[in-house]
Amino acid sequence: MSDATRHSGRRVAAIDVGTNSTRLLVAEADGRGGLISHERHNHITRLGQGVDRAGALVPAAIERTVSVLQAYRKVMDGLGVRPGDVRMTATSAARDAVNREDFFSAAELAIGRRPELLTGDDEARLSFRGATSGLDPARGPFLVFDLGGGSTEFAIGTTDVEAALSIDVGCVRLTEKYLEHDPPQPEELVSAISLTEAWLDDVAREVPGSRTASTVIGLAGTVTTIAAVELGMGTYDRDLIHHFVLTREAVEDVFRTLATEGRADRIHNPGLEEARADVIVGGCCALVAIMRFFGLDRILVSEADILDGLALSLLD
Repeated sequence: MSDATRHSGRRVAAIDVGTNSTRLLVAEADGRGGLISHERHNHITRLGQGVDRAGALVPAAIERTVSVLQAYRKVMDGLGVRPGDVRMTATSAARDAVNREDFFSAAELAIGRRPELLTGDDEARLSFRGATSGLDPARGPFLVFDLGGGSTEFAIGTTDVEAALSIDVGCVRLTEKYLEHDPPQPEELVSAISLTEAWLDDVAREVPGSRTASTVIGLAGTVTTIAAVELGMGTYDRDLIHHFVLTREAVEDVFRTLATEGRADRIHNPGLEEARADVIVGGCCALVAIMRFFGLDRILVSEADILDGLALSLLD
């Protein structure tokens, strides 16, 4: 029996509990090595609120996240996903929190599966698999970066990951550490960009070929939001965002606009979700630094990411 036949009709669920967002994908194999998506959900739960300062998850953040997980369990039940066909992972915020087991126990009660604590390397490899699964290998080697709330993962390769590194840079971490004013002061923006560039020295050293990759792919909410703002997208359209080519000129323009507005004005930019408005400038600082550091004129935006990598791993 072929893999495609064995997995036909089997629905799997992937849950990514990040520093900023909690997301769900329910999918099945398409018979060609890819996925048929049945449901995708994304809620900003800010699990990593204050983790960089306190080193622990706050009760309100745990409660917000578990509430969303309970809703996701209902979605999975409605689609016939069995408990054994679920993979739930936790990333940067959980890695940094001394009380992560408190959250893991509550999450297990909500979902029926205990979260897996991913290493930065695990996260990078899953993101790479998801982002490159639908691309022609002839466009490689690919440099994939997943710009999250607490960390950013880099991975390079063509069909398999050849090198990967996770750095402690993300939209929530930079915002909480440096951006104290609304709008941020110029010196705060410079500090956030400078810290990111310092970490990128490690990427250039530890991820050979990162400066010369044929295709650079950007993942996660900061990148997709900047693309949506550039497009003036009043209603989010995943199909338009997926594989959109985002230029450095556009990134710098969106950065200048969002960084000079207070939150009350910033939320009126089409394409910017209000719940993301307080951390998007920190995310912009990271993306601007990445594009400047690597001399990138453009990146390919991908909506296929770690969730897709997790779902594909369940179907192996």
